[in-house]
Amino acid sequence: MGFGFNLFFALFLLPLTAILLVIWALTKKVFFGKALGIIWLSIFALVLLSVVTRPLSEKKVLTQEDYYGEYVIDQSYFPGKQANWQYNNFHFVIKPNDSIYFYSTPKNSPAKVFKGKISTSAPYGSARLIVHMPWPTHHVLTTDPTVYRQAWGFFLVFNSPEFGNMFFTKGKWEPQDN
Repeated sequence: MGFGFNLFFALFLLPLTAILLVIWALTKKVFFGKALGIIWLSIFALVLLSVVTRPLSEKKVLTQEDYYGEYVIDQSYFPGKQANWQYNNFHFVIKPNDSIYFYSTPKNSPAKVFKGKISTSAPYGSARLIVHMPWPTHHVLTTDPTVYRQAWGFFLVFNSPEFGNMFFTKGKWEPQDN
């Protein structure tokens, strides 16, 4: 447990338990025994609840294999015309051979594919994505993405000098009519 629980345990719970045990032994009243039981059952229930719910709130620990797949613009972060346009124009695939294919698919000009490699670094246990693109490359890929982990997954944010933050999540790309 954490520091706060240890402090509570040492400065409050143990002395309270000792006092209630002494009073219970001297007075032989059932009330003090029941109070001790309720206090300790409550503590055990809270600890058990903490142990059970912890995996539901911990952030996912990523490996390089977790990054493999197709990525599309997540239109739920900033819904509207700009997100729809970005969705239709940019998506990418990371393949198990550690290659990345970034697709720029503008409506009125030919599609371009930017090819590169990926690697990961795990300085704090969870793998962070590193993108290696030959120059010249697309402006979205000039920096490595920021990885935001959640309990059930993750999403990538690329900082484009032209568009600002671009939010990508795993998903199958299909062009949309807008």
